[in-house]
Amino acid sequence: MPAQPEGERPPDDGALPDAARQAWGVRPFGVYVHVPFCSTRCGYCDFNTYTATELVGTTGADRPGFADLLTTEVGLAAGVFGAPGPPVATVFVGGGTPTLLPPEALADVLRAIDEHFGLAADAEVTVESNPDSVDERSLTELREAGFTRISFGMQSASEHVLAVLDRTHRPGRAAWAVDAARAAGFEQISVDLIYGTPGETVGDWNRSVQEALATGVGHVSAYALILERGTRLAAAVRAGRVSPTDDDLMADMYDLADEAFTAAGLPWYEISNWAQPGARCRHNIAYWHGDDWWGIGPGAHSHIGGTRWWNAKHPSAYAGRVSAGLSPAVGREVLDAPTRQLEDVMLRVRLAEGIDVSDLGAHARREAADLADAGLATLSEDRLVLTRAGRLLADAVVRRLTQ
Repeated sequence: MPAQPEGERPPDDGALPDAARQAWGVRPFGVYVHVPFCSTRCGYCDFNTYTATELVGTTGADRPGFADLLTTEVGLAAGVFGAPGPPVATVFVGGGTPTLLPPEALADVLRAIDEHFGLAADAEVTVESNPDSVDERSLTELREAGFTRISFGMQSASEHVLAVLDRTHRPGRAAWAVDAARAAGFEQISVDLIYGTPGETVGDWNRSVQEALATGVGHVSAYALILERGTRLAAAVRAGRVSPTDDDLMADMYDLADEAFTAAGLPWYEISNWAQPGARCRHNIAYWHGDDWWGIGPGAHSHIGGTRWWNAKHPSAYAGRVSAGLSPAVGREVLDAPTRQLEDVMLRVRLAEGIDVSDLGAHARREAADLADAGLATLSEDRLVLTRAGRLLADAVVRRLTQ
């Protein structure tokens, strides 16, 4: 798992700098909740997640009591402000596999957020799920608890690809989960796909894309597999036991997906995300716009008014601090103006709405013109928007705009 940044030590009561407190409410406000539990560890994953076996011998990190820790942290977070603020526009419960917790536990956390902060009347409330971690009853209970959106980790429709990824569900289970969620009353449903798995062919990928579209969901995310250092899959590639997918094939897979999703009425709105009108993930858009959010749970990151902080990463360390009535935050940084502008460019260039060229410096404006000449972007009404070729080279584009 990647190490956390250094940063300065926050106060034990979680108090924020005056500038951050004063900025609270200026921009939309959301809450992220991290549930770190997984039934198995996927070979490609370097997220802050833990199986039951990995937590044997630790204290305070068991699933049955975890929701109580989360609700306690929600109360601690609200106490930092001490007064009512903006209603919560979006909630995103991610992980891990949040639906390994019983629906009533997730309902308790959502209720605490509403009681301490207040949910907006039209709040988007998302929960992530593996297709085999839910059934008809749990989906109905989640919907009744106030969850409005669910995202299923489909990843692939090919059994051998799922096996390489160490996924526990079988082909077809994601389609079943989508149907069951729709029957439970969910109108906003998304599926996640991964492309570029070792051994995956264009035919395999096309099958996954077509089966995702056949579910009728309004939102699809498709991410290129990244071989993260420290994962089993990366080790297998380094040892020569598995051959990585080459970049040209991965580019072909992205092209195929973009064409298929667009033709089906799901245009891209962020490099790895496609959606029907009205089905975009508002919570993730808030990240890309640099809005404010409070992260609840082990390793969760937060951002308010240019101050960013992060919680203790291991569930046991997190539990120890929260149980003692202390903020679980263990590091933070106050972003200066140049850093905030740099990050704003890095995030907004990923969006279909693009970035306003007038917000760029003189050097970046010249680079924007060169990028348009090279076919990597379009310039229209002073907005820079990546072409498909530019999206495939987004990291290089960002470097040119921010160097």
